[in-house]
Amino acid sequence: MTMSGGVAPPLVVETAELDGTPNRGPVKVRKRWGRRLLTAFAVLLYLWLFAPLINIVIFTFNKPAGRRNLSWNEFTLDNWAQPFKDTDLTSAFLRSLLVAAIAVTVALILGSLMAIALARYRFTGSKVTEVFLVLPLTTPEIVLGASLYQLFLSRNVTLGFSTILIAHIMFCVSFVALTVKARVRGFDWTLEDASMDLGCSPWRTFRKVTFPLILPGIMAAALLSFALSLDDYIITDFTKGEYVTFPIQVNNQFRISFPPQVNVLATIILVVSVLLLVVTSVREERSSVVGR
Repeated sequence: MTMSGGVAPPLVVETAELDGTPNRGPVKVRKRWGRRLLTAFAVLLYLWLFAPLINIVIFTFNKPAGRRNLSWNEFTLDNWAQPFKDTDLTSAFLRSLLVAAIAVTVALILGSLMAIALARYRFTGSKVTEVFLVLPLTTPEIVLGASLYQLFLSRNVTLGFSTILIAHIMFCVSFVALTVKARVRGFDWTLEDASMDLGCSPWRTFRKVTFPLILPGIMAAALLSFALSLDDYIITDFTKGEYVTFPIQVNNQFRISFPPQVNVLATIILVVSVLLLVVTSVREERSSVVGR
């Protein structure tokens, strides 16, 4: 068929029609919209999960009308200018930091050594030891708290700083051991043999080879244990005696007032935890890049 000018129009045939494959345009559009919907759903889910944390941060800038910082009244920076204004709350906060620091330090030493021993060696009672490590994680906290309370009272132990410390070390060791063990499980132990074959002592091998490679797992265990120790309420309430920690003080004080300094101190903990987590992640990424 020719046009009036005598020139036939070019024959245009879709490639999809020639090879028999359908047009993929609508499929790509559906996939693109599906990804967008999934991303939007994920964003909304994360916002819902982190809403309490966002609320705490926002209310650090609130000037409450009464004793409780629960409803928005007026924007202010005075709370950050005086984060330690409430002396009782600050003292309880420092006590919690002290307990968490000592408990995590002891738990890191004991738990890391236990993790290395369980991952590298097979000895009589290793399976039983692993079961005992899991028990504090699976047992309800109220059961642990009540059992420790009965144990201390039956031994005429005065409740206070020492009993809280023993309780926190107990459950922190389990978290540290299992976290470090997960890191050590894929460790190539022939690296230690190669180091000692080259003349290094066992201690130098551990310090120069083993420890740097398992350090990311140790840091993750330290952050997790520190957060759990600082946050613990139920077990601490059974073993505290007259020693009041930060969660106990916040709960007791809430019956009378809820000052904005609670939000400020909680935000400080949150920011420091996030910074430590970022630093640990960056160090692990760099070590993995160097390892390649």
